[in-house]
Amino acid sequence: MEREHLKGVAEGLLFAGGDEGITVSELSSILDTSLDEVRKIIDELQTDYKKQSRGLMILNANGMLSLTTKPDHNAYFKKWVIQPKPNRMSQAALETLAIIAYQQPITRAEIDEIRGVRSERPLQTLISRMLIEECGRKETVGRPILFRTTKEFLTFFGLSAIEELPELESTLDSETDTSDVDLFFDRFQDE
Repeated sequence: MEREHLKGVAEGLLFAGGDEGITVSELSSILDTSLDEVRKIIDELQTDYKKQSRGLMILNANGMLSLTTKPDHNAYFKKWVIQPKPNRMSQAALETLAIIAYQQPITRAEIDEIRGVRSERPLQTLISRMLIEECGRKETVGRPILFRTTKEFLTFFGLSAIEELPELESTLDSETDTSDVDLFFDRFQDE
């Protein structure tokens, strides 16, 4: 593969790594290239990001590489954080909430497996809105945290018990089935 293509893939992997990040050796394995080549690619990306017009930088924290915003843009991010936000949830948060509602109690790894992507940010959103909560640890290797919906979730949807959730087919084959589930969660989009 040509270097520019590898740089693009590496940049995407840094983004996908989120807050957890990714190591040089993981990048080397995924890109199927040498550690030295990956280090050169990271150096080139860091040089690209040092340009004043760029808003991101690569952070190396204890060998974990991740994309982050530049510290000198901090004032703008603080301003953004304190602005009132509409009461809408992202598609990722809605997906995560639906998975937890129907599969609870469930671990983050199990949610990630169902969604096919990492779910730490949607989980944080749902916890901050008090729609889900931690409910113990799974008796397995690593004892991961289990999540479940809260009383606030039931109240918001006008349910007295989780058993009142609409039935789901074992597979959602038809457009009608998915639209039924979408209608249930559309209430978040309208508020």
